[in-house]
Amino acid sequence: MLKKKLFLPSLVLLLCFSCGIVVLTQKVRADETKKIESNKSVATAKDSSKDSDHDLYGKVELFSYALTTIQSEYVDEKTPKDLIYGSLKGLLSSLDPHSQFLDPDDYNDLKTETAGKFGGLGVEITMKDGLLTIITPVEDTPAWKAGIKAGDRIVKIEKKVTRDMTLDDAVKLLRGDPGTTIHITILRESDVLIKEFTIKRELIHVQDIKDPHVIDKHIGYVRLTEFRENSFKEFHEALKKLKEQGADSLIVDLRNNPGGLLTVAISICQDFLPAGQTIVSTKGRHVTSDTIAKSTNSNGDFLKWPMVVLVNEGSASASEIFAGAMKDNKRAIIVGTKSFGKGSVQSVIPLPDGSGLRLTTAKYFTPSGICIHGVGITPDVVVKQVDKKESKEVSADKDNGKKDIEEVFEDVANNDKPSPVVLTEEKKKEAELKKKDDADNQLQTAVNIIKGMKIYSAFKSN
Repeated sequence: MLKKKLFLPSLVLLLCFSCGIVVLTQKVRADETKKIESNKSVATAKDSSKDSDHDLYGKVELFSYALTTIQSEYVDEKTPKDLIYGSLKGLLSSLDPHSQFLDPDDYNDLKTETAGKFGGLGVEITMKDGLLTIITPVEDTPAWKAGIKAGDRIVKIEKKVTRDMTLDDAVKLLRGDPGTTIHITILRESDVLIKEFTIKRELIHVQDIKDPHVIDKHIGYVRLTEFRENSFKEFHEALKKLKEQGADSLIVDLRNNPGGLLTVAISICQDFLPAGQTIVSTKGRHVTSDTIAKSTNSNGDFLKWPMVVLVNEGSASASEIFAGAMKDNKRAIIVGTKSFGKGSVQSVIPLPDGSGLRLTTAKYFTPSGICIHGVGITPDVVVKQVDKKESKEVSADKDNGKKDIEEVFEDVANNDKPSPVVLTEEKKKEAELKKKDDADNQLQTAVNIIKGMKIYSAFKSN
């Protein structure tokens, strides 16, 4: 009887303990199930978020909501055109420094630019590292004469700071009627200087080909200031004249050349590259943007001319394509300083209301596959430009005493000589070019390299 009494409470206790274990196990399983379901829901939410980021129409709905809110609640009344144009400007400027929205006036201005005549200072500008940067001043323009240099940062136009200014707005401020003046503040990082300039605007006439002449020992020289619509024809004619004057080698000066039309750069490259050699390739987001340009020149007159190409920090875009093609195909020696590094393709796409998009659609690559954009072309021979004023001051200090003595004897000798012969305009120009050539240390390096190439070629053939 006692055993039965003890057995029953023990059995009840065991059953309760077993039930507790079962309940606890079920609770643990239920918690684990909740955690799994929770993790699944988080993962689903993340996937949904990713899908939402790529849902264009969903985001357009958000944009539409913001637009209508601004139109109804903003303190000042804005027209739908103001809001849409402002939105498009912000959208394009957020992509990269070279993409921009062009309202109808800007679109017409772009057409004016390609014609080679416009009013302003004569500078090519871009956005670099978030700062308004001068690619190059155009030669013989107000900016060039004032002393503006490639790489200068424009920090202020009149009284407006350029920190948050768009490229388009900066261009509008810099341009104006010929004869009017503008005040700009420049940061010159190379000298760590802030400089002030007041410049008078002029009507800018772009001359593509400058100073073609034979320098020395049958070495031809031609300066190409920009790649425009008629540049290839003018360049080719200059080459023919140099050949008639006895040139058998060439220096192509692309310093401070901001670029221009890709098709023109390719055409000029073909004068110097035999058929089949790659000039440039472009790669974009779509296969249709991927192109390769190759030379088709089978029997050109200038294929074997020894050649040097001069570049500097103001050489950009099409200039870099030309220099890169010559360098990678081992066709020419590149001399000077590292180029600007603008190697992206902008396509101008018209919109129905007369406005347009200037959109980066691809990037340029040299024949060896190097992306030009943000990198630039590094010369084979790096030579920094010596400032002409500095070199004159140094030479003046060295020769002052000597010149004083020489001038005395020259004066005495000239008293016994007949009046000097008046130089013709052509002779004056030749004398000015020679003086300019002699003072250009980068050009003199190029001349010496070509002389060396000729000596080596003669030595090799013998």
